[in-house]
Amino acid sequence: MSEHRRKPPPPQGGGRAAARRGQAGSSPGRRAAPRGATGSPSDSYGSDSVSEERPYGGRAEARRAAQRGGGSRRRAAEPGRGGRRASPGGPGGPGRGRGRMAPPARKRFIDYPRAGKDGVARWVPSWRLIAGLFIGFLGSLVAVAGIGYAMVDIPVVAKTATAQNNVYQWSNGDVMVSTGGEVNRQEVNLARIPKAMQNAVISQENKTFRSDSGIDPKGIARAVLNMARGGETQGGSTITQQYVKNAMLDDQSQTLSRKFQEIFVSIKVGAKLSKDDIMAGYLNSAYYGRNAYGIQAAARAYFDKDAEDLNEGECAFLSAMLKGATYFDPAGSRSIDPAATPEANSKRALIQMQDTLDKMVEYGHLDAATRAKFTKLPAVQNPRANGALSGQVGYLVDLANAYLVNNSDKTGITERRLREGGLTIKTTFDKKKVNELEKAVTKVYKANIKPKERPETDTHVQFGGASVDPKTGAIKAIYGGADATKHFTNNADVTGAQVGSTFKPFVLAAAMKWGVRDENLGAEQAQDERTKVSPKSLYSGKNKLKIKDYKGDVWQNEKGEEWNQVNDGDESYGSPPNYQIDLREAMRESVNSAFVQLGMDVGLDKVKEAAEDAGILESSLTGTEYPSFSIGTSQPSAIRMAGAYATFASSGEQRDPFSVTEVKDKDGEVFTHEAVTTQAFNQAVADNVTDVLKTVVEDGTGTNAQLTGRPVAGKTGTTDGNRSAWFVGYTPQLSTSIAMFRMDDNEKNQNREFLKMFGTGGQKKIHGASFPSEIWHDYMEQALKGQEVETFPTPKPIGEVINDVPIPTPTPTPTETVEESPTPSPTPSETEVSPTPTPTETCSEFDWQCDNSNGGQNGGTDGGTTSSPTPTETETDNSGGNANGNGGIFGGSSG
Repeated sequence: MSEHRRKPPPPQGGGRAAARRGQAGSSPGRRAAPRGATGSPSDSYGSDSVSEERPYGGRAEARRAAQRGGGSRRRAAEPGRGGRRASPGGPGGPGRGRGRMAPPARKRFIDYPRAGKDGVARWVPSWRLIAGLFIGFLGSLVAVAGIGYAMVDIPVVAKTATAQNNVYQWSNGDVMVSTGGEVNRQEVNLARIPKAMQNAVISQENKTFRSDSGIDPKGIARAVLNMARGGETQGGSTITQQYVKNAMLDDQSQTLSRKFQEIFVSIKVGAKLSKDDIMAGYLNSAYYGRNAYGIQAAARAYFDKDAEDLNEGECAFLSAMLKGATYFDPAGSRSIDPAATPEANSKRALIQMQDTLDKMVEYGHLDAATRAKFTKLPAVQNPRANGALSGQVGYLVDLANAYLVNNSDKTGITERRLREGGLTIKTTFDKKKVNELEKAVTKVYKANIKPKERPETDTHVQFGGASVDPKTGAIKAIYGGADATKHFTNNADVTGAQVGSTFKPFVLAAAMKWGVRDENLGAEQAQDERTKVSPKSLYSGKNKLKIKDYKGDVWQNEKGEEWNQVNDGDESYGSPPNYQIDLREAMRESVNSAFVQLGMDVGLDKVKEAAEDAGILESSLTGTEYPSFSIGTSQPSAIRMAGAYATFASSGEQRDPFSVTEVKDKDGEVFTHEAVTTQAFNQAVADNVTDVLKTVVEDGTGTNAQLTGRPVAGKTGTTDGNRSAWFVGYTPQLSTSIAMFRMDDNEKNQNREFLKMFGTGGQKKIHGASFPSEIWHDYMEQALKGQEVETFPTPKPIGEVINDVPIPTPTPTPTETVEESPTPSPTPSETEVSPTPTPTETCSEFDWQCDNSNGGQNGGTDGGTTSSPTPTETETDNSGGNANGNGGIFGGSSG
């Protein structure tokens, strides 16, 4: 049978009856199949899955099926119903087949994002939500505050304010001294604290103290904001908060939790203690500098009297110390900041004291008549008077402490951390060298300085010295003065004495490094096109030489006065008419005129740069716009001079002097020094400077410094008016500087100045070639004893010989004269401007026994500052416009 005549297969589902039922199911008007059935009419015939599905048994069952299926969606045709359309609206629509409504969606506790909203409105919270969250936040704060308040206790200063000693070691690890953790505190009852002291701090710190709640919300907000920005916490704004801060010395961490704890404690203290108790606690716990905690210790440290005996002026003065003795102690704190000189600090302290007294009158705490009695600073005693670190050890500890604090960004040791103690501090100091340096100074002093026999010339004679290792920059020894508990300043670190002709090597280095400018070129072109100078170059050694700028014009100051440079002893070097000598001889005989003119040819900016490259700090360089800058009007410290000459000793490699190699706490190492080396000068420049300085010691002004079997390079220096004398020299292993000067630095003398040394020690005039070079020699012989002899490198030829004309005759040896130059040059006036310090948490005093707290000068690394109290020089221009002489305060050296 053919394919198209074949009988169709019988319908599935059971014969004709089943087929009829299928046809009947597709009649119009019947209800749609419940959800879950297939939607295609052919499914009832060709789909295996539909053929397996059992149709619902009735309307009730269909309704139940519809409800189970979710309501409003269109139902598929029921099996066997032929796929007819569902009634309008589906189960929930009109018609007799409508199903039940689906239950409403369950409401959320927090309707966010908001249901039933579209677009931006969906994300805008309702007022109910905002109000609920705000109330919840306030409730949480109240709960946290309640818990915090309940958990804190009122602190007791005597129990929390403790400290440990720091252990200081010599460079070999032996213990030098254990100190620094002593807490100088002695509490007194409020009845023994003058009312004036109480009123002084109230007037200056917190005028509403008697009525406030103990906290300052604005101050708290500022502190929190500052910490959120990454800064440190600020001091307490009220006396109550400051008292709490002082009492919580066991936890001084700079964290938000610590600050909030302080707030809760302040609230509880304000609620539980009387104002008198708080005032007594504050005055007995506050830090006044000089390692003095509490008013009684402060009264003793500054005035050597009991607190109850303080007058109104002294009370106002001590209230100024609470601002930070670093910047207000008249003794000065240059170990921390070069701006904190005795003069600058005294000025700030007087202003603060007067402001406090004025406020006391304004607020009714002091009558005008009493206030009028106190217009000057009260006399304060030497900050070391009660110190325990005698001899040189006190200076060494000061230097190490200052290095750590001034470089706290590297060391991690703040002044507060240092006072807490518990540190082992290994220094660079060599015990043998320290002792030998002190012996050398003492020997020369005792043999030559007779203050009882020659009171007019031999009183107030002082020495300072420092030794630096050229290979590392480590400070091996210093001489700070006769005794750290009796002498006012560290003469190795702070003198203010001009260095004189010991500055000339920097001029020579600048001439060989950059060269002189061509007088035929414009100023801008001359800076680029220079001729590097050989030590064989010739310059005039004429006395009272008219100094010219590089273009050949006679230099004039701002008053139109010419500069005529004087040599030591009013001697000319070389023979007329040219008076020419080479730079080697000019260095050997310390001829001022030659080096002043060389400095002008090179450019004073380049001379300044060479000094800084060698390691001299810019803050100690003065008179940089005057010709005499080249002959030593500047005031670097003995430490920095030794360090700068060490740069030449190490063939141009510069390393900042430092005084601490490592610090450890109970848990292990905290800090280890890492030397930073820079090539300040190329080897040819540095070695040629050394070679020239060797001739100074071999056959020049420095012959007293010759060592047995060792090569030595060095330079003498003597300043105008004979107010200071230096010798700075070195071997390959050790660089040492010695300074000598006269200064009355009695703590009661607020106008300290350098005194002339004509006749001192029985000599007509003090030169660097005399006592300073003798001390240098005696010390270095012992300091290097037993060490292998090292030689300096042979210098390579450098530069060109300029001003090359025949030298007519050998140069004469200058003769000394006791007379001063009668016609000093004009003294340009300089005004010392001390920057105003920004109060911080570290403005506590640090000059260690003086309780001052960056070893570095201006943040340097020599362990202290080189800036100094600049004495007022009295020499002025008497030359009638000729400017003959060495230049008054800017005259520099005279040999």
